[in-house]
Amino acid sequence: MINIKTITTEETYDIRKEVLRKNIPLPFEFNGDLDEDTFHLGAFKNNKLIAVSSFMKVKKENFKGEQFQLRGMATLDKFQGIGAGKLMMEKAFSILKELNIDCLWCNARIIAVNFYEKQGLETIGEKFDIAFIGEHYVMFKYLN
Repeated sequence: MINIKTITTEETYDIRKEVLRKNIPLPFEFNGDLDEDTFHLGAFKNNKLIAVSSFMKVKKENFKGEQFQLRGMATLDKFQGIGAGKLMMEKAFSILKELNIDCLWCNARIIAVNFYEKQGLETIGEKFDIAFIGEHYVMFKYLN
């Protein structure tokens, strides 16, 4: 069974380093990590943290209303495909709706687009490249 819990910023770092920043010269600490409105979710299996995600109040001109950005979603390799990401997204949607947030958006790596589409997000705009990481799309979902 997988449990989703709110975690600290620092608890996200090991998985971010392992999954998102391994051999990449970019920071694993993000602007906004420590902002008052930011929250971080962790997926636990047998009390072991296996996946993380961060949600930050960031406005993007493409979208209307109150907005949050999803950043740093990552699942340890050997636990991918067992539903941890989906459960974190469901928990995030619930929290964001309680906060009266209108839109969740993210910069999605190409390999994650399918996953986000299954969670109800849509792509907008053209593909773009982030140095050292690769091609991305902006994706979003209106919550209200």
